[in-house]
Amino acid sequence: MTPGPDTPASQEPNDQALAPLREQIDRLDAKLIDLLNERARVVVDIGKVKRDNAGPIYAPERERRVLERLRALNPGPLPDTCIAAIWRELMSGSFALERPLRIGYLGPPGSFSHAASASKFGASVEYDNLDTIPMIFDAVKRGHCDYGLAPIENSTEGSVNATLDGLMHDAPPVCAEVLIAIHHNLLANCDAPDIRKVYSHPQALAQCRNWLAAQFPRAEQVAASSTSKAAEIAATEPHAAAIASTMAGKLHGVQVQFENIEDRSDNTTRFVVLGDQRPPATGRDKTALLFTLDNRSGALAKVLAVFAQSGLNLTHIDKRPSRSANWEYAFFIDVDAHRDDAPLTQAVADIEPHCRMVRVLGSFPAATGA
Repeated sequence: MTPGPDTPASQEPNDQALAPLREQIDRLDAKLIDLLNERARVVVDIGKVKRDNAGPIYAPERERRVLERLRALNPGPLPDTCIAAIWRELMSGSFALERPLRIGYLGPPGSFSHAASASKFGASVEYDNLDTIPMIFDAVKRGHCDYGLAPIENSTEGSVNATLDGLMHDAPPVCAEVLIAIHHNLLANCDAPDIRKVYSHPQALAQCRNWLAAQFPRAEQVAASSTSKAAEIAATEPHAAAIASTMAGKLHGVQVQFENIEDRSDNTTRFVVLGDQRPPATGRDKTALLFTLDNRSGALAKVLAVFAQSGLNLTHIDKRPSRSANWEYAFFIDVDAHRDDAPLTQAVADIEPHCRMVRVLGSFPAATGA
């Protein structure tokens, strides 16, 4: 068959070969739509049962079991990450069918907290971008948001103090965690030699410290309330750049000048999800604890010895001023165990004689990766 005068020679044979395959895709898509809506009808019934029994809409332990089962069932060629992303969005749509959820995060839109929230809860829930981390805690405590997502530590720069401080004061329980790979970009609408100021959140500036020193040693570094706010500033201020996500660049109309400028390629931020619920054990859990010590010699060593002798792995330890008395500190630890596991229950009881206060901040399924 001779191609027409306006048709590339390779196009018609390709169309002939692709036509039956595309018809097969169309038939499979129709089946998928039927199956997805059949699943959605079951979700509606589940939502009714939860409402009748005042059950939580979001269940971190159920999410963990579903994703693990799907990974076990997946023979490929789709990678597990793709399957997990599809099902997270299905779960997001399920939340909307059961009862709309409202999620608070550190805004404005386009921040890494926004990206972390979307990766955890999908596109079918409502989002509330909040100006500060304390506002996230307050929104959940007051019931203005069902859940709040706050950054707690970064693999390059360590803990986020505002989140640790929030956990000290009658905080909502920690019910889940999220790990997000953080890739920073330098955004600007001027040429690189014309950049005189670089705006970003202090954590982002610190995570790109070496790159900035090498590439822009004379540029002034200016702290902003978030990476997305930095992009908003760079969109209108002459000779200004921002360190932010590509999402923030697209949102505010700022061009990417340099990609992946973080000092460590494995740069990752861990976020905690705050919500008034207590997930049951899944077999791969963490528990966040807060304690203050009696002011006597060896108190901290004795507390740590309890966990060591119990065979419990501590994955995170930090301290902050208690703000109750000068030179008194609150200690935060994460333990590889659920609060209902017998070894941890016993360990908490055993450290109490050495502490002024011990509080379980929450147990939750351990995140599997960024």
